[in-house]
Amino acid sequence: MSTEKIMNCERNKFHKLIKFRLPHRFMAIGITIVLLSIVMMFVRAFAMEGDTEWLKLVLQKIVLVGMLIMSMSKDKIEDEMTMSLRAQSYAIAFVVGVIYALIMPYVEFGVSNAVHSEGEAFKDLGDFQVLLFMLMIQLMFYHNLKRYR
Repeated sequence: MSTEKIMNCERNKFHKLIKFRLPHRFMAIGITIVLLSIVMMFVRAFAMEGDTEWLKLVLQKIVLVGMLIMSMSKDKIEDEMTMSLRAQSYAIAFVVGVIYALIMPYVEFGVSNAVHSEGEAFKDLGDFQVLLFMLMIQLMFYHNLKRYR
């Protein structure tokens, strides 16, 4: 096998991965998953007693999966413009997410020390909070960019 064939094969696999999108019907599935998970979080918080921390963690992961499904699903009309807007929204979400992850712990530390005089310990953001923020930013920017194109 020549080097050219290997490079073409790898290039084709890479392009297939980049252009991967779920069918449009998965948008409704993702929204349903997110809404059901949020409802279950409220049920867990107000109606369930006992140690349900494991359920909270599972529901958080399910919310992230639902939002990822929403993010990866195609529009009814998928063209070069929507693919470009989607790429822009991912880039914006990444940059804003990194800035959020760098700044937010210090803001939270400062506010908690201003409110509580005894002082709070510095704590880092969790993976759920950063990923949820980035997915929300991506979905919000994508739909706004689509609306104002």
